[in-house]
Amino acid sequence: MALHRAAAPLLRPGLRGLRRGSTAPPHGECGIPGPSLSPRPFSWQDPLRLEEQLAPDERLLRDTLRSYCRQRLQPRVVGDARDQVFRREILTELGELGVLGATIKGYGCAGASAVAYGLAARELERVDSSYRSLFSVQSSLVMHALAAYGSEEQRRRYLPALARGQLLGCFGLTEPNHGSDPGGMETRARYDAGARTYRLRGAKTWITNAPVADLFVVWAAGEEDGRVRGFVLERGTRGLHTAPIGGKLALRASCTGTIELDDVEAPSDALLPGALGLAGPLGCLDSARYGIAWGALGAAEACLETARQYVLDRKQFGAPLARNQLVQKKLADMVTEIALGLHASPSSSAAAACGARCRPG
Repeated sequence: MALHRAAAPLLRPGLRGLRRGSTAPPHGECGIPGPSLSPRPFSWQDPLRLEEQLAPDERLLRDTLRSYCRQRLQPRVVGDARDQVFRREILTELGELGVLGATIKGYGCAGASAVAYGLAARELERVDSSYRSLFSVQSSLVMHALAAYGSEEQRRRYLPALARGQLLGCFGLTEPNHGSDPGGMETRARYDAGARTYRLRGAKTWITNAPVADLFVVWAAGEEDGRVRGFVLERGTRGLHTAPIGGKLALRASCTGTIELDDVEAPSDALLPGALGLAGPLGCLDSARYGIAWGALGAAEACLETARQYVLDRKQFGAPLARNQLVQKKLADMVTEIALGLHASPSSSAAAACGARCRPG
């Protein structure tokens, strides 16, 4: 019931005001009018009529990703997960579809709405979290870091290649002794004023894409002031080493590993000039969490569809399992929670567009 109460105000705004760059109309919550709904038959796949509230370009992106996922990802996910195989070509294919860093304007990126980005994450995670993780790290952690905190030179140098999938990035924040506590970061950056370089020492772990990445966005605390700073490093930098983590129980089609920074010399232009303090990495994580919320709902939808089909096909005592009221109740609960989540996720973007931050409670 708590989820229902929390979600109720989020259902009213709908998606009409979520277009990127739109101005708020002079009425409604956050200036966003609710959708105009006309009577139509109930659909268990879309009970609150999300489809009618999407813009044509959002539907097009969603349909394109859905077709790609069914044709290219679904047939190989079982084998990739079983054998722990990461396929680099998936990144190139996503780049060709124009969905990497989709919300960024310019630099070869689509400049799409946040909802379009969320729809892409939803479709990818319908197949497997590994593929959505690849998409999220590239788009929200690496490309967002450059777009939000990088210099113009850094954006022009890296963003177009990242958007095409020609460069693969990773995001080095988590450390062996500090996972959810980045404030305890042990990786250090010492500035050499004479050489105008930074010396980085430390280690990162559980880093998606690290063993195969071309570009590294890593975070380190300054030795002088303790403030966290971000750096952009390239594969081949002296003292930068990576290693894979094997034997995972989940995300097996995703490549995960460690980063070792052994007195890495980073030139001053490797520094992300717009990031000082934990607001930098946490801002990237906020960007990623929006897509992760959509992705989790995509996974839930896949579970619902699988369960529904099974109870329709499976017969006991001469009738399908779906005939039992308790089974029907469980399916109805799944439909309800997914529908609420699908409307709560884009509404968080509406609050952000109005300059507000969504807070629980």
